Formats: sequence, structure tokens, C-alpha cells
Amino acid sequence: MEETNSNKKSVEQSKDEMRAGAKGLLSSIKKYLKELLDFRDDTDHEETINAIKADIPFKGATAWILIFAVFVASIGLNANSTAVVIGAMLISPLMGPILGIGSAFAINDIEVFKKSTVSLATMIVLSLLASFVYFYFFPGGGEETSELLGRTKPDIRDVLIAFFGGLALMVARTKKGTIASVIFGVAIATALMPPLCTAGFGLAKGVSGDFTGFEYALGAMFLFTINTIFIALATFLVLKLLSFPMHKYANAKKRKRYATIATIVGIAVMIPAVYTFINALNESRMNAQLKEYVKNEIESNPKYQLIDKNLNLETKVLSLNFFNEVSEAEQNMLQNDLINDPRYSNLKDVKINIKGSDTKSFELITTAYKEKRQELQESKNIIAGLQKQIEDLQGTITGLNTRIEQDAVNKNQKVIAFSRISKDAKIRYNDIQQIGFANVLTSKDFINIDTIPVATIKWNSQLPDSIISPKERELRSWLQKEMNLDTLFIKRDN
Repeated sequence: MEETNSNKKSVEQSKDEMRAGAKGLLSSIKKYLKELLDFRDDTDHEETINAIKADIPFKGATAWILIFAVFVASIGLNANSTAVVIGAMLISPLMGPILGIGSAFAINDIEVFKKSTVSLATMIVLSLLASFVYFYFFPGGGEETSELLGRTKPDIRDVLIAFFGGLALMVARTKKGTIASVIFGVAIATALMPPLCTAGFGLAKGVSGDFTGFEYALGAMFLFTINTIFIALATFLVLKLLSFPMHKYANAKKRKRYATIATIVGIAVMIPAVYTFINALNESRMNAQLKEYVKNEIESNPKYQLIDKNLNLETKVLSLNFFNEVSEAEQNMLQNDLINDPRYSNLKDVKINIKGSDTKSFELITTAYKEKRQELQESKNIIAGLQKQIEDLQGTITGLNTRIEQDAVNKNQKVIAFSRISKDAKIRYNDIQQIGFANVLTSKDFINIDTIPVATIKWNSQLPDSIISPKERELRSWLQKEMNLDTLFIKRDN
């Protein structure tokens, strides 16, 4: 009995020791995580606010830096150079007023909000103007590149990049002795400058007559708005989390009024931010489910030969273009899979539109291709035969000319191989368009008849007489020598 009680006490003691050890381990882990993640003790409230306020004013050197950054970013986007675009992000001063707006909401400082808003609006207008000038007047500035088009259709990833980039920036700002590379890294991630330059590109394209440019401009400004709102929101949250002191006013009534104004403006700004986030999230989910649907229901089925697909989010119509015929029953089956399958819950309201369902089957197209290919080969054979006949005829003509000239020489007539002379004359005088030669019968006293050699020359009609005359004298001397003639008359054929 005593031995049993002793064993029970030993077991209970072991359990107590295990509990104590587990509590100690949990306490150690908690302490470690707190030291790892807690950054409140490393915050400099006064220096952070002063640094944010110092970056808000927009004048002098800051204005020129912005203009230069805009041109650098525009050139990089136009040249499709990611490295150049990153360089423009690093020198851009756009981040200052946005942080100012977020901090103004957090500490209830209406003056900082006013200055930040004015500076940001001025920067936006100047950036749009500078980028518009570049893309409108620079040769080749209207060319669309992947760097430009990548800033016209923001999605959920852009929202998350702006938000988490803003959080990283503010945590780095509030830390004592912040490393500059952290700030630069966030500037690259949030990418405020390229969307503004893309908007300028869209405006320039639209003004030039291509109205798709205005769509690009709206998409790029939407991306810039997303970045601005979520960076400001991140700033607000970090400063609130770190309990930054509220701005003090002369009287409680004024402080309360400004606090009310800041709250109203903050809520007004948050509404589009939340709406943007929800829309971007839904769009991302729909696109992901669309890929899954096409993979599972279409690409996995060998009887379907899909050419392309397009989901219009506004009209909620999914256009599918098939290479093969798709029957009405198959169309209904595809639509039912989209509606009833829980894997595609975000696509249940989407209607399917089959494009090209009345095209010929693959077998018919293949047969037609083979027939046309055979016809083409037959045509090539006919052409090759005709070319051979032409070559034979040319050889026959050359032989006849040679025989005629040889017969004339054998009869001791003063005839020269005219084909050779005409070719040489064309080589020496490129402006000759036609040449002829004949022995002309003539009479001066109308009793005696003489035979005179005459060369008829037709020159390029655009040549003036001052150029033709010396050429004719040279040509007559050369022909006399070649034809072994004492006398030769040149007749000009107009």
C-alpha cells in the first residue's frame, strides 16, 4: 500500500516537472518572438515625423529631380528597359507627400495634410505633362512595350505590393538609423513613377488619334491611385500601432473639429481602397478558377481543340474559340459544368459563348490543304516546263542571228554583228533607249544616187540637248571605228 502511494507521488511529481518545463519553453519562445518582432522600443517618434515633413515640400531642386526622373522612366518604358525604369524609381521624390498624407491622418495634423495634398497634386500634374511631352514629340515614342502595357491593368498583386511595401517603408522610417537601401528597395517595389509615365504615354497616344491610349491612361492612373492609397494606409496603420502622439491644437474645439475632418477624409479614402481590394481579389479568383476550368474541362478532353479564350469581366461572358466543331449538347455540358461545379463558384454567373463552332472539321481542312498543295506542285511543274521552252527559243534565236551575220560576212558585205555593237553601245552610253542602222539611198542632183550609212539613236527624253550633243559626237566616232566606215551620219529619233 505504501509502495503504491509512493509510485503515485512519483508520477504526479514527474507530471508537475513536465508542466513546469513546458511553461518554461513556451515562455522562452514567447520572449524570443517578442524580441524578434517587437520594434516599438526602436522607434524615434520625433525624428520620424520631422523626416516625413522634410520630404513634403515640392519646389526648387525637388521639382527638377522629378522632371528628370520622369524623363528617365519614360525612356526606360519606351526602350523596354527594366534597369532604366528602376533607376527612375530611385531618384523619384513622389513618396514624400504620400507619407505625409498617411501621417496626417494618424496624428491628426490638418496642416501636414494640406501641404501634402498640394504637393502631391502638383507632382502628378508635372509628371503627366513631362511624360506627355516625351511620348508625343519623341520619334518612336508611341510604340507599345511590355513595360508600358504591364502598368495598364492592375490586379490583386499590385494592391498587396503597395500595402506591404508601404508597411516596410514606414517601419524602416520609424527605426533609428534606418539603412538607405531599405528605403530604395521599397521605392522600387511600390513603383509610383512608372504608372504616371504610362498615363502620359496613354494621353499622348490618345491625342494622336489612337483612342485606346485613353484606356491605357485610365488603367495606369488606377494603378497609381492604388499605390498611393495603400501606401498612405500602411503609413497610418504603422504610426497608430506605434502610438505616435496626436498633434496638439490651441483649444479642444479646434482639435475636435480637425479630428472629425481627418476621420471623414480618412473614411472617404478608405472606401475606394477597400472597393479596389475586393474587386482585385474577385478578379484574381475568377482568373484562377478560369484557368482551372479550362484545364479540367477542356484541355484534358482530347476531342476539344481550343484556340484561345477570353473572359470579359464587365459583361461576364467567357468566349471560347475552338478549332473543331462543338455541338449544341457539348456547349450545354460546358455551361452546366461552369454553373454547378463548386470548384468554379466565382464563375457561376458567367455565360459561355462558343466562337467558331461552325468551322469545318479538322479532317475536311486537312483534305483541302492536301488538294491545294497538289495543285501548287502541278503549277510549279508547268512553270518549269515553260521556262525550259523559253530557254530553248532564246538559244534558237541566238543561233539564227549568228548565221545571218556569218552569211553576210561570207558575201563580203559591209555588215557588222549588229547585236554586239548595240550591246556595247548600251554599256558605254546608258542613256540610249533605242539604236538602229541602215544604208540610205540619197541624191543631191536628182540624177546620181549615193548610199549613205545612217545610225538612228533615241536618247532619254529627260536629258537636255547640252548633254546629248557631245555624247552623239563621241558615239559617231566610236561607231565609225567599230563599223570601219569613212562616213556615218547620226539621226536623232525624238
